Amino acid sequence: MRIRITFSKQGPLRYTGHLDLHKLWERAARRAELPLAYSQGFHPQPKMSLAAALPLGFSSTCEVLDMRLERDVALDGLPDRLNETLPPGIRVTHIEQADERAPALQTQVVEAEYQVELREQVPPSELKRRIESALAAESILRERRGKKYDLRPLIHSIEAADDTIVMLLAAREGATGRPEEVLDVLGIAFEETKIERTRLVFNAPQV
Repeated sequence: MRIRITFSKQGPLRYTGHLDLHKLWERAARRAELPLAYSQGFHPQPKMSLAAALPLGFSSTCEVLDMRLERDVALDGLPDRLNETLPPGIRVTHIEQADERAPALQTQVVEAEYQVELREQVPPSELKRRIESALAAESILRERRGKKYDLRPLIHSIEAADDTIVMLLAAREGATGRPEEVLDVLGIAFEETKIERTRLVFNAPQV
């Protein structure tokens, strides 16, 4: 059985890394007495996969995890069972059964939406000008890990209202837009913001 878990990640657990998050979920599933499926070999690993790694320090209301179980279980009441075993900051909001034949979860993500709260106010007219300039650019050359790339195709939309920016960025394998890079282009230090992932967009319907 393959189940799909949607959960939020808030508070101090925003600084929990990808690998530690996997261990956290393994412990929670075992405490909830779920029949986790494991890989074969000398170092069996639980068959779990996250849709998209969340950068350290970002909060989220839309994280998605696929978990494989050795047998079918009832989903009624399962969110509450897991929430009782999870630490504060991680909360299950939805669980559903996923198609066993569907591709790996991380290959299905195409876009991610982020909401950015500005701690230092930028005049609305100036913020609008910067956003329009970025969206009008044919290319925005950046460098990440010593490699140059064009950020512009990874920006699908940017909107602003009051002290909040909402951006929809590409989140495909090998083509992921990072909100802190967009903020840098807009002349905003991401350390002076609060960034939350609010939506993941998949290229196939979830079962």
